[in-house]
Amino acid sequence: MPQADFVVVANRLPVDRTPDGEGWRRSPGGLVTALEPVMRRAEGAWVGWAGQPDVTLEPFDFDGTHLVPVELSAADVQHYYEGFSNDTIWPLYHDVIAEPTYKRAWWDAYVRVNRRFAEAAAAAAADEAIVWVQDYQLQLVPKMLRELRPDLTIGYFHHIPFPAYGLYSQLPWRKQVLEGLLGADVIGFQRVADAGNFARAVRRQLRYETKASGISVPDGEGGTRVALAKAFPISIDAESYVEMAQRPEIQQRAREIREGLGNPRKILLGVDRLDYTKGIRHRLKAWGEILEDGRATVEDATLVQVASPSRERVDAYVQLRDEIEMTVGRINGDHDSTTHTAIRYLHQSYPREEMVALYLAADVMLVTALRDGMNLVAKEYVASRIDNRGVLVLSEFAGAADEMGSALLINPHDIDGLKDTIVRALEMPSAEQGRRMRALRKRVRDHDVEDWSRRSTTAHRAPRRPPRWTRPSTSLGMPRDRRRRRARGGLDDPRPARRARLRRNPRASRRRPDDRPHDPARPRRRRCPGGAAGHGRRPRVGAFARASPRDRRAR
Repeated sequence: MPQADFVVVANRLPVDRTPDGEGWRRSPGGLVTALEPVMRRAEGAWVGWAGQPDVTLEPFDFDGTHLVPVELSAADVQHYYEGFSNDTIWPLYHDVIAEPTYKRAWWDAYVRVNRRFAEAAAAAAADEAIVWVQDYQLQLVPKMLRELRPDLTIGYFHHIPFPAYGLYSQLPWRKQVLEGLLGADVIGFQRVADAGNFARAVRRQLRYETKASGISVPDGEGGTRVALAKAFPISIDAESYVEMAQRPEIQQRAREIREGLGNPRKILLGVDRLDYTKGIRHRLKAWGEILEDGRATVEDATLVQVASPSRERVDAYVQLRDEIEMTVGRINGDHDSTTHTAIRYLHQSYPREEMVALYLAADVMLVTALRDGMNLVAKEYVASRIDNRGVLVLSEFAGAADEMGSALLINPHDIDGLKDTIVRALEMPSAEQGRRMRALRKRVRDHDVEDWSRRSTTAHRAPRRPPRWTRPSTSLGMPRDRRRRRARGGLDDPRPARRARLRRNPRASRRRPDDRPHDPARPRRRRCPGGAAGHGRRPRVGAFARASPRDRRAR
């Protein structure tokens, strides 16, 4: 099997089976889009599950990437993926919105499958290669991989939130998970707060020293190494969304969507996986009450809710779907007319082109997540709004809120506040929309997926602290105005030049910085004798001389 210098390890391969089952096509996921340019440049390998249980596949190449399938049985999928990953880790890491389940059989399957992924990655990596492990399903892989291949540079990126210590400490296997993650050289998170939560858990559970973003980890040979834990917010391929939004056929499709909804004055849009962390129930409740209060009518505004299927075999998700569909039916029954609807509910997935058309048609985007690592939908909406119009209503509990301060930030648990913000978004003037959207679009386009992948994959090369000569200096010999300019970064550090001067004349180090070598032709300056007030100063003469108290009384 060929070995690669850059290896990605993720739960799923970046491909799906074609409908006929004979070939492969690229997956539409955000991670695949994010890593595609990196994989093309590096000619790397991708280790992951093909998505079908009890299927054995040999490694194969697809679109310039070497794919290494990992086999999972039906029992592995049930215990490792649906059990421990999505019924233990997922609710625990999302602030226990749903109650997590702790089963030892699930943990045993999680350890077993993580080891299988680690062994596959070790076999696929060349000498001194870079291996990048992705997300919460594989938290034990970094340590296992380091034990198998200590020559590798290992990175790990955590795509979901990392909980506060009070919640994390509930996990029976909390130490094992932390030790697994610390096998990496770089541990990336979506938010600064998540990196802080991780560092606090390490201090409390493992008693390791943490300083800034560095964590001192024992290397097993009596020494330590430094693991870097910090935030690298993920993003999207913004330019691809801009390009699609400019296509005439997609703009025409956006107009058709508005006509199909009865050409309401405003369209509100929600796009989510069907998940209890997305706040869909809170969003529907707020919209229903706005209609009941008469603050909007179905002729004026329609809510389009796309809820793509997710984890339909997990009981919590089956119950959630029933609740949402009952709520939608009740609101539509109370407020629909023969020509307009209150909520257009779509329980299916759509290709990117259709999603961009929805983004162009929507006047207000609702992101009401109760807890979310990032929420790339918010960034997709902003990137698609080439007209610099539209309003983003964004939960402050989504990772995107740290970057997108020009959105209307809300607390989705505050239903009254959410209602007021939605009404404000519907009534926002065009000038304010333009000002906010331009700021949001600049942020998304400047910090796109390529910027994220570059910073994440090169973080291990960055120095742990800046060189000494780059830090601000306040040399005693530098005038006050120059010291201030130096502190603001306006002057180069004088120390390299001073070091060279000292090498030429070592005795210069004993001089005061403002002293000069004595010139016999020039008399030395007279200085005031001793005393704190006069030390080092020229005596004043003439009219500006300081008079003693006796002299002042005599005058």
